[in-house]
Amino acid sequence: MSLRKVTSYANQAFDTSGEDPAKLADGSATNGVFVIGGEKPPPYEETPKDEEAGGADRPQWNNQLEFLLSCIAMSVGLGNIWRFPFIAYENGGGAFLIPYLIVLFVIGKPLYFLELVIGQFSSFGCVRMWSAVPAMRGIGYGQMIATFIVVTYYTSIMGTCVFYFIQCFSKVLPWTECGKPWTDENCYSAASDSLSNLSVHMESSSEQYYLNEVLKMYNSTRGLDDGVGAPEWRLTLCLLFSWIMIVFSLIRGVQSSGRISYFTALFPYVVLITLLIKGATLEGAGEGILYFITPQWEKLAEGKVWFAAVSQCFFSLSVGFGSITMYASFNPFQHNVYRDALIISVMDTFTSLLAGVSIFAILGNLKHSMGADSIDTVVKSGGGLAFISYPDAIAQFDAVPQLFAAIFFLMLWTLGVGSAVALISCVITVVCDRFPSWDRRIVTVVLCVIAFLIGLVYVTPGGPYVLGLVNYFAGDFLIFILALLETVCLCWVYGVGRICTDVQFMLGIYPGWYWRLCWFVLTPVSLLGILIYAAINMGEPEAEGYTFKGAALVCGWLLGAVAVVMPVISIVQTYVTRKGNLRERLSQCVNFKKETWGPKSQKMRREWEAFKETHRHRNRSRRKRVCTIEVLKIHPPIQGLDDGVGAPEWRLALCLLFSWATIVFSLIRGVQSSGRISYFTALFPYVVLLTLLVEGDTLEGAVIGIIHFIKPQMGKRAST
Repeated sequence: MSLRKVTSYANQAFDTSGEDPAKLADGSATNGVFVIGGEKPPPYEETPKDEEAGGADRPQWNNQLEFLLSCIAMSVGLGNIWRFPFIAYENGGGAFLIPYLIVLFVIGKPLYFLELVIGQFSSFGCVRMWSAVPAMRGIGYGQMIATFIVVTYYTSIMGTCVFYFIQCFSKVLPWTECGKPWTDENCYSAASDSLSNLSVHMESSSEQYYLNEVLKMYNSTRGLDDGVGAPEWRLTLCLLFSWIMIVFSLIRGVQSSGRISYFTALFPYVVLITLLIKGATLEGAGEGILYFITPQWEKLAEGKVWFAAVSQCFFSLSVGFGSITMYASFNPFQHNVYRDALIISVMDTFTSLLAGVSIFAILGNLKHSMGADSIDTVVKSGGGLAFISYPDAIAQFDAVPQLFAAIFFLMLWTLGVGSAVALISCVITVVCDRFPSWDRRIVTVVLCVIAFLIGLVYVTPGGPYVLGLVNYFAGDFLIFILALLETVCLCWVYGVGRICTDVQFMLGIYPGWYWRLCWFVLTPVSLLGILIYAAINMGEPEAEGYTFKGAALVCGWLLGAVAVVMPVISIVQTYVTRKGNLRERLSQCVNFKKETWGPKSQKMRREWEAFKETHRHRNRSRRKRVCTIEVLKIHPPIQGLDDGVGAPEWRLALCLLFSWATIVFSLIRGVQSSGRISYFTALFPYVVLLTLLVEGDTLEGAVIGIIHFIKPQMGKRAST
């Protein structure tokens, strides 16, 4: 994706460098990704601390590399190693890869870049960034609550990694032995037993060790019916250790967490590649890898697979949690976040695929060793897959398996640190932005202590079921809705045009058709469509074979209600506190104030205002010219049909083909398929129309147009 230099705006004179100004404004100089509007951003440096900086004391990264590595450590975390393999396992292996990659391209990547841009442009966290659309500040608070909930169970996985790391220093790895108090007659050891004649009902020693000795988990028939039980003291100490390390990582803000990222971002790849090489050499590994990459086409019609793909994309990239916006807010104004977004999204996908290939190679070996008919029957699904399959593989290492096991679980823990630091930092930033006089170190310690106390519920015998419940409603459902609201409000209310102008001013590059199409249409429509389909076909929530009911289900829905309640409260509060008539209040709810939105430096803000005025008339003429000449390619009126109709425009022909293909798929099963699609086709237009009504009603001169529409012209009626 090459970028072509055109002109520079931020902190520079508005010149066109010899280019045609019309081409700069109308988007003709585009490669589909960016229309270039500026020189290469300046080297990474501190924001000038002039007398009008307006907040230049905000902490910043020590250097460019620390920001990039911190983002990689945040996005490439336990979501890739711990969560991605078992989500793929539960959704058909290769059948999950296609939706995941599509979702990553259409939803994940555009949202990641959007959050980076908004955070860097405003220098605000996930709440104060909503100065762009004041009534939607509740979305930021909802993200803060969801992020805090997720980080409490995220660190419990880190605590489990610490426990395994300590056990690696035993003379014999404890999960390789049967005949222990935590095993039963169905136990077999992947390290020592002959597996060729095993029954598929048997369980590996690593699986029984994880469930019975580490978690001491209640069986699925009991679940949460008798409560969660008391915290397991060893896991409690491991959880406490993890939180202490997180506090030390955050005590000095981004200056300390940035330095730690050198290790947390790079070390995991050394271990993963080692495990991949070892796993690929095991007998039967190829069959497992084929299961991972071979799609089951019938699964693509299941809404839950697409919902799982979006959830995994959010969890892996950390999109929708607010942490991306928070990290970008500590950047200099002209830092090249476009390049960083590409690098991070590629690295995240690469890591997920690397982890998936590694773990499915191991599952293929287990299937071959057990003589099982299918990989589906080799091991139980769930978050413990990484604590069962990986230890089985390590147990088969010929030399010093203890060393490789220790390195592996240290890697898992470091992955968790990178993501947990970002998640809790998001909450800390929201609090410190709201109360700037509070000592950040005290806020950090208090929030981490509260999170640790809440996290004790996950190290109880019923903890895995609570984790599944919270992950379903807070990690999936809640973040999904908040990300949808964030996309709609930023791209439709604040406006894609404004976002593109802000990007052009900040980076000197104008987003091309891919970004604009995703932001305005594909991303919000895809999110809404998948959400509606998943809601219609939603089954009873369950985890580890236990179906939630009663009080547990009520608590889960209360968590999910935060996604709706917080924005609603924010809308009502903003409307009530504004002054004026209905139209004026609505305008103040959805339109930003010049004093509260824009670049943080007052000098830069004035240049931004001048830049918008300079390009406003160009954008208006561009829309008319692009529609008539570039899109429709209409003949001049003097030519008309004298020379025939001409050849079909290939892009419109492809769009027409896509439309007819969609209609065919809607009708292929008669009313059964078209009926389900009607949920979306009947409801979605109202969402867009209401959004356009609110936005249009607040525009200057809108009342004149409305009066012209409703006021009858009696003279014209008589003339007919």
